[in-house]
Amino acid sequence: MTTPWRRERTLLAVLVLCLLLVLWLPACGPKTEATPLRLGLLPIEDNFPFFVAAEENLFARYGLNVELVPFNSARDRDMALAAGRIDGETADPIAVALLRKAGTAVKIVALTMGTVPEEGRFALLAAPTSGIKAPQDLIGKSVAVSENTIIEYVADQLLLAAGLDPKQVKKVPVPDMPQRLQLLVHGQVDAAVLPDPLASLAAKQGAMVILDDTRQKENFSQVVLVFREETIEHRLAELTRLLAVYKEAAGAVAAKPEAYRALFVEYAKIPEALKETYLAPRYAAPALPRPAELERAMQWMVTKGLLPTPYSYGELVEERVLRDLKQ
Repeated sequence: MTTPWRRERTLLAVLVLCLLLVLWLPACGPKTEATPLRLGLLPIEDNFPFFVAAEENLFARYGLNVELVPFNSARDRDMALAAGRIDGETADPIAVALLRKAGTAVKIVALTMGTVPEEGRFALLAAPTSGIKAPQDLIGKSVAVSENTIIEYVADQLLLAAGLDPKQVKKVPVPDMPQRLQLLVHGQVDAAVLPDPLASLAAKQGAMVILDDTRQKENFSQVVLVFREETIEHRLAELTRLLAVYKEAAGAVAAKPEAYRALFVEYAKIPEALKETYLAPRYAAPALPRPAELERAMQWMVTKGLLPTPYSYGELVEERVLRDLKQ
């Protein structure tokens, strides 16, 4: 016969077991960090896999608390990183070196675009009425660029690859990309360097592609994921999981780009004229920058007077994050 005391003891045991299950079950899944990892992003195609990850809840699946912080300009993004308002950002090697020069201790943890020339596109285009048909026609002509940035770096590398000295063209500083596009299509400059999707839009409006970095044997433009050194030291495991998230999202977009068209048009701010035809570019798995490519960029910065001496590979790149991802 079951006594009241035994029934109470059994009920108590059941309650304790239920409580233990409630406490144990969440521990079976990935633990999400309480403090958000703040990543500064521009609304451009380079960053699309991160937006996909947010939409598909991949960060939480990997136990990450990630805050994607939007910026409308690279200048504001870099200032936020320097001030510690964000932990990391996507940028380019030129911007990373300038941040370090200004006293912000940051390092590249991975390439997110640019492992091969086909990833990410910059083009030098001629104005519709310029008469420029070939690289040699650029000699003595005006070329709009953004000075001391990845745009000018790519411009110089494209000209050199075509057998021209960059000094043979007249560079016109136009930092604002939409303005650069308008000056080009209206013939107020002879040529300009633009990234996609603006390069594709310019071609649609009559500009002629003269040089294209996706058709080169070497890679000139790269997108890198960069974090403050203090973040790398204290949150290394989280950064490794972040790269795993990027790898999964990039793979999904590469496998079925058409399935992400609507999301791509929204988050990458694709111009209205291209939204039915322009697809997300190729995104490869994260990789480390090649030493020779970084060295070339640093030497260009020294030649331009942007750096007194080039940064070494070890000063710019943190290899542990990607190394841990591969294990």
